[in-house]
Amino acid sequence: MSAASENRYDDIINMPHHVSKKHPQMSLADRTAQFSPFAALTGYEAAIAETARVTEERLELSENSREELNMKIQLLKEHLSEKPVVEIMYFVPDERKAGGSYETVTGVVKKIDEYEQKIVLESGVGVEMREMVIIEVLSEAYYKK
Repeated sequence: MSAASENRYDDIINMPHHVSKKHPQMSLADRTAQFSPFAALTGYEAAIAETARVTEERLELSENSREELNMKIQLLKEHLSEKPVVEIMYFVPDERKAGGSYETVTGVVKKIDEYEQKIVLESGVGVEMREMVIIEVLSEAYYKK
């Protein structure tokens, strides 16, 4: 560097910092926020996570499996007063993309709603009959008859 460029700011280097009389001084937090990272792709990471989320395909039941389910539902209707305990595996369609997941619920059957086509458990869970894959009756009273 030349001597001229070294002395270029000598006239202002030791001057006091200017403080505005009209505008209040910005807080340190606000000043640092100006330099925080800019998220140009807001929601991008959420979209990637959604795409990566795995769903299962709905199984199509065979005619025999469908008949077996219908027979078990009929037997549950006949023994409803005995408060049968069941374990039901059913399909839950995904709200955002194709497919869904299979869930299992266990409980005492409260009612079989013919109009809504649901089995309602005492816990308040209602399972749509068309989504059921397996019904296992766990109460012993069911097997004695």
